[in-house]
Amino acid sequence: MPRIAYVNGRYVAHAHAFVHIEDRGYQFADGVYEVCEVARGFIVDMPRHLGRLNRSLTELSIDWPVTRGVLPIIMREVVRRNHVTDGLVYLQVTRGVASRDFVFPVGTKPSLVVTARKADPAAAEKKAESGIKVITVLENRWDRVDIKSVGLLPNVLAKQKAKEAGAQEAWFIDADGTVKEGGSSNAWIITRDGVLVTRPAEHGILRGITRTTLFEVAVKLGLKIEERGFSVAEAKAAREVFISSATTIAMPIVAIDGAPVANGHPGSITLSLRHAFFDVAEKSPA
Repeated sequence: MPRIAYVNGRYVAHAHAFVHIEDRGYQFADGVYEVCEVARGFIVDMPRHLGRLNRSLTELSIDWPVTRGVLPIIMREVVRRNHVTDGLVYLQVTRGVASRDFVFPVGTKPSLVVTARKADPAAAEKKAESGIKVITVLENRWDRVDIKSVGLLPNVLAKQKAKEAGAQEAWFIDADGTVKEGGSSNAWIITRDGVLVTRPAEHGILRGITRTTLFEVAVKLGLKIEERGFSVAEAKAAREVFISSATTIAMPIVAIDGAPVANGHPGSITLSLRHAFFDVAEKSPA
């Protein structure tokens, strides 16, 4: 079956899904996006994702392209038409199509694109069983990374550098050696005392939806959390290290810049967080 996308009011074949060449998302990266995991026939944490979308749109003064009540219907329909039981649904909103000018156009209708694709949960579990590697790169992004903007070129370059180094993620690092976040994930460590540590999300990182849900998972498992910065050196000396995102949940890190974390194998606390995640996350029927 061919893939189906939603583009500005129409469901079209993915191969023929296009936006105008003067869409401001294409011209200026003037837009935002969200990615929701689809798992076991449910869209995971959709209300929180839509809440963050609302914040991103508000911060950039972009109107909703459809009403907030209609967007979940479109998302579910795209998931249904693509027969996705496990995978993801991606939505992108831009300021719309207008003659190329830096200032905001007047009266332009925002553009909306929604796509969905399948994923193999067994492959993801296999990856979690062996863990992944990260490298570190100096922070070079704009200051408003709390907005989930489509302007991701620094992230692209960082993740390409990770791939070339045989790693699967790159961490952005402040000049003082403090870890910020990954190219597409939040960063966590677990201390020798079993305390979960992650950087506060008030400034400098994206407030991950999976990150937020993992706080609730940790409470259910009786784990302590500290929101504070941590250095690369502290991460390398940690009991466990992991990343979180909608597409990885809690993914163990087994090496940082080529140095093994602990014994070089995924840790039990990270895996327990991962396995308990769907018992806590909000699940909306797809």
